[in-house]
This record gives sequence, C-alpha cells and structure tokens, in this order.
Amino acid sequence: MHILGIDVGGSGIKGAIVDTTTGELLTEKFRLPTPRPALPEEVAKTVHQIVDHFNWKGEVGAGFPTPLFHGKCLSGGNLHPDWKGVQADELFQSVTGLEFTVINDADAAAEAEMHFGAGKGKDGLVTVITLGTGIGSGLFFNGALIPNSELGHVTYKGAAFEKYAADSIRKKEDLSYSKWGKRLNKYFQHIELILSPDLFIIGGGASKKMDRFVDQIDIRAKIIPAENKNEAGIIGAALGAFDEVK
Repeated sequence: MHILGIDVGGSGIKGAIVDTTTGELLTEKFRLPTPRPALPEEVAKTVHQIVDHFNWKGEVGAGFPTPLFHGKCLSGGNLHPDWKGVQADELFQSVTGLEFTVINDADAAAEAEMHFGAGKGKDGLVTVITLGTGIGSGLFFNGALIPNSELGHVTYKGAAFEKYAADSIRKKEDLSYSKWGKRLNKYFQHIELILSPDLFIIGGGASKKMDRFVDQIDIRAKIIPAENKNEAGIIGAALGAFDEVK
C-alpha cells in the first residue's frame, strides 16, 4: 500500500510517499521549515503544503514530537505550549480533508526500524532509543509496539533524563564522546533496571557515531545502531497509518 508519511519535527517538517510493503520511499523527500512560533494552525498549514506538493488524496500518517493519547497532544513537546490538549489528527483532517493517523515521532521511527531495519525479526523486549534534541523511545514485545513509552522523561537529579544525556546536551556543554558516553551509561543502566530488555537499538544522528561512545556503556543487553537513519520517521509514520486501515 502507498501512503504519504510526514515527519513533524521541531526544526523541519518533511514528507514522502512510502511503499508500506517494502519501506521504500517512492518519491524524493520534500521538506519545509517548521513555523516559528510553531502554533497549531501554522503547523497545520505547513502540513497542508506538503500534502499539496504531492497532490495526495489518500491516507496520511504523521509522526509528531509530543506525547500523544489517541491523537491528542498531552503537552507541547518541543513545538509550542498551545499544542497541549489539541486533537492533532482531527486538526490535520479538517485542514486537508484527508484521513490522518498521528503517532509519536519516536514510536514512528522505531516502527520503521522494527519492520525494515535493525529490529526486523527480533523477538522479546526490544527498546529503540533515539538520541537527538531529546531522548525518544519505542518499546516492542515480540514485534508489537507498546506505544507512548516516553523513556526520555524518566527523572534524574530532579529533571527528565534527556536534559542530562540527550545529544543536544552533548553539543551544548561541549562534552567529549567519552564523557557523554558515561552519562548515557547511567541512562541505559537505569532503563535496563526498569525493563530488562533483550536488545537496545540506538537511533537518531548519534547512531552514526556509536563507535565513539558505546564502549562507555556497561549493560547486560546487546546494543546496536539503527539502520534507517533520517528516513525512519517518514517510513514509520506511513506504517502507523497503514496499521489503522489494514
């Protein structure tokens, strides 16, 4: 099935038409900057522009950077406080006239990784951790998504762990990869204590540089890099819509 996947991010919104059987992008990605401020109405207009760019009339899946409950934003995430309480799927449907499935962006990227990347065929409890502006997570048991895990928001020193160990913090504090790896070690040891997963998969831009910090992480579970990289959010968003309509 062909579905338009859209990845809504804090700095950019990008989309492509996806073959949900193979995970291939059937078009070039089209990207627009995220409006500033990222108010609901303005983001919805940008999403509409992406739909119009592809002259798309079918199902749409969107990965969204806030905690969600059945398409409703539980906070503003890294967009804008006004998103709290907004039914994002209904908003996008009203603006575009198309059926939208909206899932958390980290869940979307993790879905792509489990279907077409490093997690394909992996059973047991698999935890996909995305290291970027924050820390996103996708949790799977025997290949089935357990949505809305938000493991970057577990607390450390009175704040969300992502405020201590995200890749953005490494850059902001100019940490060496060795020092950052020690922070990540505390994070992964904590998550392993809670969940005891069989496998960790590391996504986000940091997955390309895993060899520079992974030797600092001392855990029982195996830890491997993701494979889908920058396209995972778009692919996973399309998969989320496919799961709703199949």
